[in-house]
Amino acid sequence: MAVKKLTSDLKQKLIQQSLHRKLKNSAAEADKPVASLNGSAIPDKFCRFDQHPGYTQMQIMNKGAEQLGVESPFFRVHEGLAGSTTTIEGRELVNFASYNYLNLSGHPEINQAACQAIEQYGTSVSASRIVSGERPIHRQLEQALANTYGVDDAVVFVSGHATNVSTLGYLFGAKDLIIHDEYIHNSSIVGAQLSGARRLAFPHNNLDALERLLQENRHQFERVIIVVEGLYSMDGDFPDLNRLVQLKQQYRVFLMVDEAHSFGVLGKTGKGLRETFNVAASDVDIWMGTLSKTLSGCGGYIAGESALVENLRYLAPGFLYSVGIPAPVAAAALKSLEIMAREPERVVRLRSISEYFIAKARKLKLNTGDSEGIAIIPVILGSSVKAATLSSALFKQGINVQPILYPAVPEKSARLRFFLSCEHTPEQVDTTLDKLAALL
Repeated sequence: MAVKKLTSDLKQKLIQQSLHRKLKNSAAEADKPVASLNGSAIPDKFCRFDQHPGYTQMQIMNKGAEQLGVESPFFRVHEGLAGSTTTIEGRELVNFASYNYLNLSGHPEINQAACQAIEQYGTSVSASRIVSGERPIHRQLEQALANTYGVDDAVVFVSGHATNVSTLGYLFGAKDLIIHDEYIHNSSIVGAQLSGARRLAFPHNNLDALERLLQENRHQFERVIIVVEGLYSMDGDFPDLNRLVQLKQQYRVFLMVDEAHSFGVLGKTGKGLRETFNVAASDVDIWMGTLSKTLSGCGGYIAGESALVENLRYLAPGFLYSVGIPAPVAAAALKSLEIMAREPERVVRLRSISEYFIAKARKLKLNTGDSEGIAIIPVILGSSVKAATLSSALFKQGINVQPILYPAVPEKSARLRFFLSCEHTPEQVDTTLDKLAALL
């Protein structure tokens, strides 16, 4: 039996090495310069999508998974609400794969608010807001967000990803510097690239390294901004906001905090990173967040001083040239804010079940990395094959949790990523972690 197991392990290792070589070679081939070509001399790979490097990499990864007998965990269809439980393929499963942290998506009051907005405004505002898409519900939501943050104003974009892309892409330029945590979301990286500004990354949550970058580079640029997240969605940890504010003030730079996952989660009442650190909202220049997690909608927002918000409202391409968010989505987010303020016990329950989860995981000697144990908890497995295999095995046993695989994370950091809801129970956590430990 030992020989058989060794052979199986060796086979997986060899397949993984082969996949990595193929991916590396594919990327290297894509980076080769195009020779002077004309007419029929142009190779197929430059005019066919089935030979695009990205598609080629997908095919290699899918073939590798097929060879290992691993089912794809992606694009599974949820047949109803996705909270602490969900229904997929006609089966009810315990669900750890949704951002419905406070269990507000599907709340009867929120559904009713959305339906009323449909009755009054329809399903689309049918234009950019600056032209003729403005509705009262838009400004009501933005003022409610500003009041929640304790800042002058807020502006809502139709997409969370586009919020970061458009804000950074518009506000900064070739004479500026954008410094960000190495784990920052793709949307901020794309926004920085679009801006034309110089971009530097510092090691994750290493604020000493950030300060060294500021010491070495601040004087070479006009505007400089530090971009961090309030709660990192891969690792479930957060930065020291007090130190970030100190650095921002010392080096006279802007500070932007992406609260996509921290708003509604961190702090005694869910007001995010500033509530955790008791920092004045005005100490951060740009607060960014999304409507798709705790606020039960879709889209993103920027909150801050009037000059910032008015500038974006009139000139940021992602707002100016895009349709306004649908009124029912705005109504759902507005009602979510109301319920979140009215029922702070939801945040308390989320924290309680998160602490229960991470304590049990650590008792079972599972590697939870640097997670702070609130809403997002990874179990690091160190192998994409192992992560995908365990996700599939748990799915068959009634538990839905997504694997995070290479190249989304380094191979040694491949993991299962658990998103907690305030409605998860200790029994669901016990069942899940016991089954995971048994499979391991």
